[in-house]
Amino acid sequence: MNISFTSIARILKKEPLLGKMKDFNETTPEDYRELGLKSGLEIHQQLLTEKKLFCRCPVVDSYSDNYDAEILRHMRPTLSELGEYDGTALMEFKTKKEIIYQIDDKTVCTYEMDDTPPFELNEQALDIALEITMLLNCKLVSEVHIARKQYLDGSIPTGFQRTTILGVDGSIPYRGEEIRIIQLGLEEDACREISDKGHNRVYRADRLGIPLVETVTMPDMKTPQEVAEVAQILRWLVRSTGKVRRGIGAARQDVNVSIEGGRRVEIKGVSGIPAIPLLVHNEAFRQRVLLDIADELKRRKITKDSFRSETKKITDIVKNTLYYPVAETVKKNEEVFAVLLKGYRGIMSTKTQPETTFSKEISDRVRVIACLDKLPNIAHSDMEGETFSSSEWTRTKKKLGSEENDTIVVVWGNRTDIKTAIEEIKIRAIEAIDGVPNETRQSLPDGTTAFERTLPGPNRMYPDTDLPPIEITEERIGRIKSILPVPPWELEKSYKKGGLTQATAQRMSISPRKHLFDSARGKTSFDNQSLAFFILERLNSLSKNGVIPNFSEKIFLSTLNQMEQKGIPLEFLSKLLEKTCSSNPTAPAEAILEISLLEDKKAESEIIKFLKSIEIPETEKSKLRNYLTGKVLEHFNGRVTGKTTSIIVREFVSSFKK
Repeated sequence: MNISFTSIARILKKEPLLGKMKDFNETTPEDYRELGLKSGLEIHQQLLTEKKLFCRCPVVDSYSDNYDAEILRHMRPTLSELGEYDGTALMEFKTKKEIIYQIDDKTVCTYEMDDTPPFELNEQALDIALEITMLLNCKLVSEVHIARKQYLDGSIPTGFQRTTILGVDGSIPYRGEEIRIIQLGLEEDACREISDKGHNRVYRADRLGIPLVETVTMPDMKTPQEVAEVAQILRWLVRSTGKVRRGIGAARQDVNVSIEGGRRVEIKGVSGIPAIPLLVHNEAFRQRVLLDIADELKRRKITKDSFRSETKKITDIVKNTLYYPVAETVKKNEEVFAVLLKGYRGIMSTKTQPETTFSKEISDRVRVIACLDKLPNIAHSDMEGETFSSSEWTRTKKKLGSEENDTIVVVWGNRTDIKTAIEEIKIRAIEAIDGVPNETRQSLPDGTTAFERTLPGPNRMYPDTDLPPIEITEERIGRIKSILPVPPWELEKSYKKGGLTQATAQRMSISPRKHLFDSARGKTSFDNQSLAFFILERLNSLSKNGVIPNFSEKIFLSTLNQMEQKGIPLEFLSKLLEKTCSSNPTAPAEAILEISLLEDKKAESEIIKFLKSIEIPETEKSKLRNYLTGKVLEHFNGRVTGKTTSIIVREFVSSFKK
């Protein structure tokens, strides 16, 4: 095997094959432009409907650990209309998974277990989805055609997801430009994964069938931060309808990333929008490293045609090894194999992500597809640190005919899975010759990713013959247009002009209580920013704690109006709403009479008298002011204002001498 002088020098000096990976905080927009970074989004958002999409089971507000029965399934791939199998389906089939569904009879029916045909599509869900489609400026389809999208990971018991396309070619504004929307679809949600160990995967079906929309953007974002900002805009947009679900799992985003010379890689399971920038950054540089590895293999004259490997069983060589993972395997009478990769020396130890080398690309394939998921599941001859003894490596290399420029990957496990593992080691080594494989990757908490499955192709989609097309009539379009909310970016501008801060305007533009704020602002002399803050923060707290069960917009506005007339500060609004919106409500005017607010002069005298009567702790003045302010407000229980208290306490502390 011929290797360039430069490569040999790198190997002997143990230098990495590239040195271009940058820390996230040090990378500039110019760096991403050099990489040719392009990124797009696929955002899934559950809709606020009473029933599921293709059956009449209720949608639960919160998930539960309870279930009434378990169902076991095995998934098999099906041919597309063109007589072809989808690559992802074939990959999943290789895993030989047993799928267990935990079902609750209150939320799952025979349709979802594929024992009865679907009901007609949920009209409430369709209206909400069309509303969001219009907000994205998409061109609406004239008919909704339902298709089946094959999923063999077991997340849907039928083996396919029913899905639709409602609109295409949309856009949203972003920094004076436009982010293009490829399409918006309406589809049914999948099950929740509970566990995935070995050949067993467990799902809970309470989330199954909930209507959701999938918004797919073009790869128009050029930096990691742009991806997060656009995801936030799309999140605000759907929330502005007030017709989408909130909470854990109700919204999920997948991120598509590629660089110049690379390929589209989909990152799934992103925990939240703040996690997006680091994931995009690490994937961009991972692809750059993979392209550098491909260049290095090319310099070494390694092609798909010239690729050579050898595989030998080495259980007899390592039967007395002190390397714990393999020693345990030998004890269980399982097998150990070595795979020789000709000319791959140094490749396995090349850094591809923070604290991660190329060897993990192979380890992931072995873990996911061969189901050898107890880590470590491989070792290789370029590793630093303790694995096999030098004599064990020497004997292994001799058995496989290894030369100086070769690498050996050792894998262990049961007789069935080891065959799949050996195949995957070779497949991933060959893929390295091309650079970046098309794949779906799982996001990890540290901002790195791991292999999940090969990227699905068009063969996974085929028409659904159980349901007829649905015409989108002009009457329906007109009805939905008449109730379209103002886009959040327009509301945000309006609120900022009205005196709200950037952050408050942003939050109010997507708040379900924005209509309450719109009704209240400008009707009194109360400051808009203070009023908005009360509605966003304090009002939510009062509602959650159940102290305003009879709250209504009418009572709220009436209470504000009475406060304006009587000169009551806004900080007393909480106390008044507790009276006017309680289970035994008091009229606003009467509630105000019950507040014995002290006049400023009397308040000053009473507060100073109280301060002189209590023990003053020794602490710095800023902490002392906060402490004493709290004591005063607690003692007078709504009879003095916070503003008056703050002024008097500040003066008291300034002149206080102990």
